[in-house]
Parts: sequence; C-alpha cells; structure tokens
Amino acid sequence: MKIHIYYGFREGAWGGANQFLKYLKNYLISQDLYEEDPLKASVILFNSYPFREEWRFKRLLKIKRDNKIIIHRVDGPISIVRGHGKWKYIDEIIYKFNKLAADGTIFQSRWSMINNKHIGMKSNDYETILLNGTDPSVFSYTKSLIGEKVKLVCSSWSSNWNKGFKLYKYLDENLDFSKFEMCFIGNSPIKFKNIKYVKPLPPKSIAKKLRNYNIYITASVNDPCSNSLIEAISVGLPIIAINSGGNPEILERTNSGLLFNSENDAIEKIEDLVKNYSEIVKKIKPLTIDDVGKKYVEFSENLEPRKKISTGDVFRFMNFFYFKKIISGETKWIRKCCMNLKIKFLCFCRR
Repeated sequence: MKIHIYYGFREGAWGGANQFLKYLKNYLISQDLYEEDPLKASVILFNSYPFREEWRFKRLLKIKRDNKIIIHRVDGPISIVRGHGKWKYIDEIIYKFNKLAADGTIFQSRWSMINNKHIGMKSNDYETILLNGTDPSVFSYTKSLIGEKVKLVCSSWSSNWNKGFKLYKYLDENLDFSKFEMCFIGNSPIKFKNIKYVKPLPPKSIAKKLRNYNIYITASVNDPCSNSLIEAISVGLPIIAINSGGNPEILERTNSGLLFNSENDAIEKIEDLVKNYSEIVKKIKPLTIDDVGKKYVEFSENLEPRKKISTGDVFRFMNFFYFKKIISGETKWIRKCCMNLKIKFLCFCRR
C-alpha cells in the first residue's frame, strides 16, 4: 500500500492543516508508505478545505475513476467555525464531495463529526475520528518551571475573531501584569498594550519560543482540532482552554489542563492551574505523529475502492462546485465581473 496526500503544501509558517499534513507526510515517508505521484498511489488522502486550487477537485475525481481509494479528511463545519452566511455553501461542497467520492472519512474530533452531520453531512460506511499530532523531533517534551512571574503564551495563524481575540483583549486589559507575563504569536486583528506580540513563526522557531513559557492559553471558539493547542501540549505546557469545539476532547486525551467557559472565569482558572502546576505537568501525555500516523495507516489498510465515478458525475459535481462558489462570493473574478456589469448597467440607465 502506498499513500499520497493530495494537498497544496506551503513552506514556512502556515495554517494547522498544512503543518499537520507535513508531519504525517514525513511519517509515511519514514515508514516507506508514501508515494509522491498520486497516479501511482493506491490510497489518496484528500484535505478538501481550504480549496485553493479549484482544478484539484476535477483532477482528483478523474484519478478516482482509476479505482483509487479516496480518504476524505474533514474540517469544520466551516459555517460554524467561521460564522454562518456564505460559508454554508462551502460546507455543501464538502458534503457533496464526501458523498460522491470518499471511500472513507476522517473527522478531526467528535465535535466536528457531530456538528457536520447535524447540519446536513451524510454518514459514510467507513469513518473514524482521529485527533492531530506533532513531530516529536520538533516539538520535544520538556517540563517547564515557573520563575518570578508566570509566563502565559497564546498563538494563532488566523486573525479571525473566533480564534479568541475577545478574551486576549480582555486579558490585555485586566490581567495582573505584576504577577504575569503574556505573549501572542501569530496574526492579530488588534494591537496589544501589555501582551507582547510576535509575528508568525515556522514550526522549529515556535517550538523553541513556546519552551520559554509556563502556560498555554487558547480561547479559540468552535475549533475542531487546534494544531496550535496540540503543539503547545507537545512541548510540555499545561493548558487553559475555552470549553468549545474539540478542546475538551484534546485536554481529556492528553490530561493537560483546565477548561474555562467565559471571560469571567478565565483568570480564576489560570490561578487554579498555577496552584496545581506541578501535578498537572506530571500528567501530560502529548499526541505524537507516530501514534496518529499508525491510526491513519490502519484505517487506510481496511478500505476498498467502493465508489464508482463516471464522466457525468465529474461534470455535475464541478457545475455544483462553481455554482456554490459563485453564490458564496468566493470566486473573486466572477464577483468582479458582476460588479462591472452592474456599473455599466447603471451608467446606461442614467443616459
């Protein structure tokens, strides 16, 4: 069996899917299970969102006609993670593809599976839930010690407000900075007064940076499986996380910290963790790519190419794909053309 990860990888600091799939690719290479050419692979792992290159869907569906096994790694629901509105059309594309082509489906958390199905995704005959993991050679585990001040850190590649910026702004204004230090790493929509800001860092640099702190805090709402959270756990940081999305599942699986529900109890939970710091640090169990990678391989081994795709299926899906992209406003050149036509029409009416 050879596996190909059908994904447009990016170098340097990027989103969680990009980083996790890089770790998974390296694991598969180390096990002599990876195939660089999708035409030669027997199993193709497809991360459908973010879409990026639209032609990838059409090409993958054509490859599927050669009796390939397609495993669909599902994120979201995008409409819940990013807010309702146009994002519901993106979810519809993902669900349509899953029903048409996926021989197996992997959800990143139970929360993601339940909520995707709640808003319309149909169950697959073969599906599982697999949390993400990190490369232990990069995010090696070390136990942190508290010095004169308790050092907090948070991070996010995305600057979406749902990534916890309401709480970070609250902490910036209300945390006792005579007892605490705090740093944010990534892209932020706000300017901090007391919290130190660091631009996005590549994996090795962020791992090194995280080891300088004592506690990782995340207020990311409706996050299916935060890669940033798992990276922090992997370097040995205890966690304060909002009780939302896949966060409770990650903390339960790793024994890594405490949950909070709102701004009102966040600082209280931070102080509780500080009081029990050494006990919590002892119990942390990181999620490594070796453990997660084995589960991906086991799931792949038990699949067969069950779904057949015709030329008509490809044509109908791509029509559906472009239609949903247009009405969602995601296809920028179409939106621009429509705006130009509207302007010309208004000018004509004024004559």
